Amino acid sequence: MSKLTRDNLYSLEKYAAIRPDFRARVMAHKANRRLAIGPHAALYFEDALTMQCQVQEMLRLERIFEPEGVQEELDVYNPLIPDGSNWKVTFMVEYEDEGERRTALARLIGIEKRVWVQAEGCDKVYPIANEDMERETEDKTAAVHFLRFDLTPEIVAAVKQGASVRAGIDHPGYREEVKMPPQVRDSLAGDLH
Repeated sequence: MSKLTRDNLYSLEKYAAIRPDFRARVMAHKANRRLAIGPHAALYFEDALTMQCQVQEMLRLERIFEPEGVQEELDVYNPLIPDGSNWKVTFMVEYEDEGERRTALARLIGIEKRVWVQAEGCDKVYPIANEDMERETEDKTAAVHFLRFDLTPEIVAAVKQGASVRAGIDHPGYREEVKMPPQVRDSLAGDLH
């Protein structure tokens, strides 16, 4: 997948005009890129469109239009676009109740390293987590992590040929496993070369 450039972005004025339709298109796209793993964790698989939306929203929010500022946003979000042999994911630990979330984050230190994906007939793949910065302390983990699943050529071929895919977490404090729905697998297959 190619990285975003300034040519892929709308001006602030143009984005204001098309924002409702653009966001509706992105939300429909994202529906096939989210995978819940049990009741309190989810993988949000990123791609160029999800990152374009993120950049557009940041530019809008911060009123950034100078070329240097736009490039800074691109430099922040382009690393989250998969490059054809991996999946890049925003991993979220999701508890609505603040007290329950605080307790869970203290119990789930290291959970981001125990997330896995597995194509049928292939080994599990664990992620490289939080390449940009450490997101946990000795007391707790973060609710949001950024993961990269590097996939072998065999896994890429299996997924592109329609093999079933499972994902899970094997942390002592959170053990869940789920089969990826076909529409999610098909969307993610499009990220692979």
